[in-house]
Amino acid sequence: MKPRQKADMKDGPNDRGCGDGLAAAARSIIADTRGALADRELTDAETVHAVRKGLKRWRALLRLLARPLGEQADRMRTEARELMRALSGARDAQSALDALHGLRKADMNLSPASAENIRKRLNDIKTAAEQTTFTNETRRKLSRYLDYATLSLDRWPLREIDIDTVIDGLTVTYRRARQLMPDHWASADAEHLHDLRRRVVEHRHQMDLIEHLWPRLGEVWAHEAQRLRNRLGACQDLEVLSAFTGPHQPLAPWRSRLAAPIAMRRAAHIKNASRLAGRLFAEKPKAFHRRIAALWAHRQTKKH
Repeated sequence: MKPRQKADMKDGPNDRGCGDGLAAAARSIIADTRGALADRELTDAETVHAVRKGLKRWRALLRLLARPLGEQADRMRTEARELMRALSGARDAQSALDALHGLRKADMNLSPASAENIRKRLNDIKTAAEQTTFTNETRRKLSRYLDYATLSLDRWPLREIDIDTVIDGLTVTYRRARQLMPDHWASADAEHLHDLRRRVVEHRHQMDLIEHLWPRLGEVWAHEAQRLRNRLGACQDLEVLSAFTGPHQPLAPWRSRLAAPIAMRRAAHIKNASRLAGRLFAEKPKAFHRRIAALWAHRQTKKH
């Protein structure tokens, strides 16, 4: 077997540039998340959204650094996931509201009064969840975690991480997402699509991270991944809305009038998601690895 060719990173300065870029990305994630947490002008819903986004970006970075950081990266990623779960109650109601908004173009056969009642019930659920989950204690836990992340960042040997390690990490996530693409999209269940969405979000944020290393590639690729994430996210929002219409659930009285529009919109989103995924994950993982390495090597050649 021929040894895998390394990207052109043997000179040293390129490695340091890679590590510096990762450090800059990490500092940006922590600062953005901390800023959202401290911004009292944001509503609780806006803060939850911004913090969850920041933690997703942070978890994607930890996944990328899993090999060089080892057990600490795994532990911190798990802790961040638990913090995100603590904020999920209010997010579920917001997801249902987003899905309801997307159904406006469909024939829901709802009177204006019924539509308003549905929105009111979901808003009440969201407000109650925010009051019970996004408490001062939750804010303190998040703040302590960000403090620990900052201290850890100062101790990590990021400058020693070369581009090959980064590309290997990108490829692992790319492979995980690609393997979750359904053979038959139309019949894929909600849990499968949700797992795929999580991997796509991770891939999207990792490609966004390398924007600190070379902006044009990271920006374009992250944009395409975001389009797929949006479609899969819309499917998940519809699934949450559907769950609220189940027996003994807050929207049960409207189940018969919401079921068909939900199914129609879900089918449309899945059709678009399959097209986007086919394009985004067209390459096999080894080919993806080779292309990213070649693009990096070409960029370094142009810089020098």
